[in-house]
Amino acid sequence: MRFNLRPSEWLLVIFFGYVAVIGFFFPGRPRLYGGVAPITQCLAIFCILILIAYFERGRSKAFISRVRDWLPILYTFIAFREMELFLPRTFSGQLEASWIALDRSLLERYHLHSAIEALGTAIPLYLEACYLFVYGISLICVGILYARGKRACVDRFWTIFLTGTLVAYALFPYFPSQPPRIVFPTVDAPGITTWVRQMNLFILNKATIHVGVFPSAHVSSAFACAWAMFLLVPERKRIAWILVIYAASVSIATIYGRYHYTADVIAGFCVSFAAATVAIVLAHKEKGRRKMPARPLQEGEIN
Repeated sequence: MRFNLRPSEWLLVIFFGYVAVIGFFFPGRPRLYGGVAPITQCLAIFCILILIAYFERGRSKAFISRVRDWLPILYTFIAFREMELFLPRTFSGQLEASWIALDRSLLERYHLHSAIEALGTAIPLYLEACYLFVYGISLICVGILYARGKRACVDRFWTIFLTGTLVAYALFPYFPSQPPRIVFPTVDAPGITTWVRQMNLFILNKATIHVGVFPSAHVSSAFACAWAMFLLVPERKRIAWILVIYAASVSIATIYGRYHYTADVIAGFCVSFAAATVAIVLAHKEKGRRKMPARPLQEGEIN
C-alpha cells in the first residue's frame, strides 16, 4: 500500500507516538490503564491517516484532498481530549498556590480588573468573544488562504499551528493543575457576566479536559496562527497583525475570565515561539527553492 502523509500529518503521528511512550511513565494516572490507552489511540489515528491518504489516490482524489485540508482541526480536538488520560487522582494545589500571586498583582495592584470593567459590558463582552472564537480561528485562517488562492500553503499553515498547539498539550501531563475559577473562585472573579461568558463556561463544563492548564494552549495556538500568516500571506501583513492583536486579547481574556493563570499565558506565549521557529525554517526552505537554478537540459530533452 502506497501512501503519502503530509508534513502536518507526520507531526500528528509524532505527537500521538510521544503520548503513547510517556504513558508508561505516569503510574498515578488511572485512566491510562498502564499505558495501553494512548497506544490504542495512536494506532487508530495512524491507520486513519494512512487510509485517507491511500484513498486520495482514487477517483475522488480532488474531494478527499480538500477534506484533508480541514481535518487537522478534528485531530487537534482528539489530541486535546487524549490529554484527559493523564488526569491525576488528586491535585496537590502547590502549583496553583505559586501562580495566584502574580494574578493578584496584575489584576489588583496594576488594576487590570477594574480597567476592563470601567466601560461596563463592552470590554468583557469583547474579551469573552475572543476566547470563544479561539476554537475556530485556525479554520478562519485556512479559509483566508483558500480565498486568496493559496490552497498550496494550507499544509504549511497546519504544520505551524499544530506545533504551537501540540507542544502545549505535550506539557500538560507534567503540570497537573486546575484553573483559578475553580481553585480560587472568589479571587478577582469577573464582576460582569455576559451571555458570551455563560456560553464559554457551558463549553468548558461539557467539553474541556481537567488534567492541567499550564501552558495555555489557547494563547499558544492563537499566536501560532499569527506567526503562520506572517509567513504565508506576506503581501497582506495586516491580516497577521490583526491576529497578533487578537491573540493578545485572548491572553487578557484568559486571565480576566479566570480561565488561566498569568503564568499559563506567559508559558503559552513562549511555546508559540516553537511555531514561529517552524515558520522561519519553512520560510528559509521556500526561499532556497526559489533561488535554486533551473536544471540544465540534458541531451535529447525538449525545452
